[in-house]
Amino acid sequence: MLFMAVLPLAAAHAQTAVADANARKPLYYRDPMHPSYTSDKPGKAPDCGMDLVPVYADDAGASSRPGTIQLTAQQQKLMGIRLARVENSTGRRTIRTIGRVAVDETRVFPLIAGAEGWVTQIFASTTDSTVRRGQPLAAVYGRDYTAAERAYIYALRTAASQSAVSQADPQDTPAANIKEARLTLENMGFGEEQIEQLARSHQVILNVTLQSPADGIIIKRNVFPKQKFDRGAELFRIADLKHVWIVADLFGDDAAQVHSGATARISIPGRPMSGMRATVSESLAPYDEASRTLKLRLEADNPKLVLRPDMVVDVEISTSLRPGLVVPAGAIVSSGAGKTVFVQRGDGSFEARPVVTGWQTAAEVEVTHGLREGETVVASGNFLLDSERRIGQGASRQQ
Repeated sequence: MLFMAVLPLAAAHAQTAVADANARKPLYYRDPMHPSYTSDKPGKAPDCGMDLVPVYADDAGASSRPGTIQLTAQQQKLMGIRLARVENSTGRRTIRTIGRVAVDETRVFPLIAGAEGWVTQIFASTTDSTVRRGQPLAAVYGRDYTAAERAYIYALRTAASQSAVSQADPQDTPAANIKEARLTLENMGFGEEQIEQLARSHQVILNVTLQSPADGIIIKRNVFPKQKFDRGAELFRIADLKHVWIVADLFGDDAAQVHSGATARISIPGRPMSGMRATVSESLAPYDEASRTLKLRLEADNPKLVLRPDMVVDVEISTSLRPGLVVPAGAIVSSGAGKTVFVQRGDGSFEARPVVTGWQTAAEVEVTHGLREGETVVASGNFLLDSERRIGQGASRQQ
């Protein structure tokens, strides 16, 4: 009797073993890099040479849940899956970019030739030299210069021959002639000392000394000894570098977070102690098609002339955004139907979850609906996950 009872028990154990073996029998094999390729036999993937990955019945069951994908650790590694946690951002962030120092256009002082002539002498003034207002730059000769001097001397002599009463009248013609003749000399580049010398001596100065119109640096010199120049030619260009512009490159997402008046920190690469402050200008940032960036202008005081034109600097701009949940920008999969994030589940599978986003930067995206703080999302490799999810949806519809 005992022998008869043992037989059914052994048969039951055998049936269970067979069922377990069948349960773990692969349904098919697929390419780990391109899940659309499947085979009913093990082997190598035709595109990359990797081993085909077996798909079991329990894997298929997990993947059959709508929007859920089951992947082994090896598959995740092959697909380059990188995970990130959903965090609560305070909204404070720093935008880091590079900028180029430029001359402040409002502090450029060109020395323009008021008449045609010849350069008779160049004083000790070369490009990048520091000059002071009124410092001699070059001596020139020209007939128009001497003609303007004679007109001024004639106006002075004419005024001296008039009565004291006539000179006191602001509408008196001799006084108006003196004022006009003096203004002509100033516009031609005559300095105050030369004009006073003419008034005292009444003698024409053949070599007129052209002086620097402002304190600054010579950034352009276009004259040489014995050179002939035309009226309106730019002989020198002086720039005051104690206040400069910095043109920074910003992408659209970052530029939208920066407003005029914001403070930025400027530093020279390789010189960490060279930090300076700059302010975002109110001017409209132009768009550069070649680099696809906005050229943001910042203004900075430069009293020690540390910053020079065309110098490349590091720029850090502090911005304030609305606090909220954020994920890496790469975690968002956008399509015509909306935006999706793949969330890691406790059983090792990944759930495709629709989300609603808010502000976005080059590195982060705010999620206003669909996620909770502390959840883990796929930050890289999610496009392969999305492709596999779509393939799985298509296979389900065919069944």
